Amino acid sequence: MKLRKKVYMVAGYNTISMGTGRKEFHPKKTRPDIEDYIKEAGQGVLKQIGGAKNVDEAVIGNFIAARFNRQGNLAAFLPFIDEGLRYKPAVRVEGACGSGALALVTGIRSVLAETADVVLVLGVEVQNTVKAIYGADILAAAGWAKERKNGHAYFFPGKFSDRAKAYQEKFGKEKSREAMAMWYVNAIENARLCPTAQEYHNTSDDLRSCGMMNPNPRGFVDSLNMFDCSKVSDGASAIAVVSEEGLARIGIPKSEAVEVIGFGQAEDDVTRPPDDPTVLATTREAVRKALESAGITKEQLGTVECHDCFTIAGVLAVEAIGFAPHGGGAEFILQGHTKRTGKVPFNTTGGLVGWGHPTGATGVHQAVTIWEQLTGRAGDSQIKITAERPYGLSINMGGDDKSLVSIVFKKAE
Repeated sequence: MKLRKKVYMVAGYNTISMGTGRKEFHPKKTRPDIEDYIKEAGQGVLKQIGGAKNVDEAVIGNFIAARFNRQGNLAAFLPFIDEGLRYKPAVRVEGACGSGALALVTGIRSVLAETADVVLVLGVEVQNTVKAIYGADILAAAGWAKERKNGHAYFFPGKFSDRAKAYQEKFGKEKSREAMAMWYVNAIENARLCPTAQEYHNTSDDLRSCGMMNPNPRGFVDSLNMFDCSKVSDGASAIAVVSEEGLARIGIPKSEAVEVIGFGQAEDDVTRPPDDPTVLATTREAVRKALESAGITKEQLGTVECHDCFTIAGVLAVEAIGFAPHGGGAEFILQGHTKRTGKVPFNTTGGLVGWGHPTGATGVHQAVTIWEQLTGRAGDSQIKITAERPYGLSINMGGDDKSLVSIVFKKAE
C-alpha cells in the first residue's frame, strides 16, 4: 500500500556504541546510565530541529531495560531530555531487537494519521550492566520462554549457529565460512570509518583470519565463532519523523531530509521453529511489502542496512531481499557485491557486527545511517549514490526472524 501523504526523516543523531573494543570502555569503571544516553541522543536531534517546542509527539524504542537496568516506563524519560517535552504525548514500544524500527513505524503512522507533524523517535539499550552469559539469558526473552529451557546457554547465538550449520550442510561448509568471514571483514573495515562505531578502534591487521577462526563448541556454539557475533553494546540513536508541514515548521529544507516512500511489517509465531532454517522467511516478506509499497525493485537499491546480528544473518538477508537465489548468498558476498565499493553496499558504518547492537536502538541507527548516506552527511563512511540506484533499504529484525520492519528511503526532492 502506497503512503497517503509524504513522510520525511531528518536530523539524525547517534551516540557512541559503547562496549568492548572502544578505548573508553572499561567494565569496572563508571559508565553512562540509560537516561544519559536518552538525553544525549534526544538533545542531538532537538538542536537540529529548533528545540522541543517543535515536537508534537515522541516515541522511544527499547527491548528490555526492565531486566538490564531495572527500569520500566521509559516514555517518562523523554521529558528528561528537555523541559519543553514535558506533558507532550509519548509512548514506549517493544519488539525485541526490532524495537527501534517499530518506534520509527509508530512515528510514521502518527504523521500519516495527522495526529503529529513532528515526532521525535529514539531507540536505546544499555546492556553492559551484567556479564555476557547473563545478558544472553536476558536477551533470550526475544524467543519463546518454554523453548528456552532446552536451548543453548547462549540462546540466540545457538539459534543462529543452527542456521549456519544447516546452511553449511546444504550449500557447502567452505564457501559458507568464507562468506561469513568476508562479511566480518567488510563490517570492521566499514566501522573503522565511523567514529561512533564500537569497532572504530579495531586495529587488527588480519581480519580474515579472525573471521575464519574455527568455532569452539565446548566454549561457545557449534557453527559460529565469536567474530561472527554482534557485540554487547550500550547506545542510543534518534531522528525526527516529520510531515511537509513539519519540515516547514522546523525550518529544514528538503535537501537535508530523506523521504520514506514505503515500509513493510511482518510478524511470525514465536512458538514455531523456522520452516527452513536456511531461509529468513519473515524478513523476505517484510522486504517484499516494503518494495511493493515503495513501487521500486531491488535493482534500484543503492545501499542496504540489514540486521546482521550474526554473519550468517547477513548471508541469509542477501537471499531474502532477492539479490541471490537460495544458496547463492555466499557467492554474492564473495564476489564483493556487498562491499562499500560493490554493486549494493551493505551496512556502511559496520552494521550490528561492526557499529554495534544496542538492541532497542538498532533500527533507528539504521535509519540515521541511510539518512546520512542519501544526504551526503556520512563523512569518511560516505559511498556514492547514483541516479540509477537512489534508494536505501533498512531491515530490522526482532527475535529469530519473528518481528520484522523494512523501510525504503530516498533523498527528498
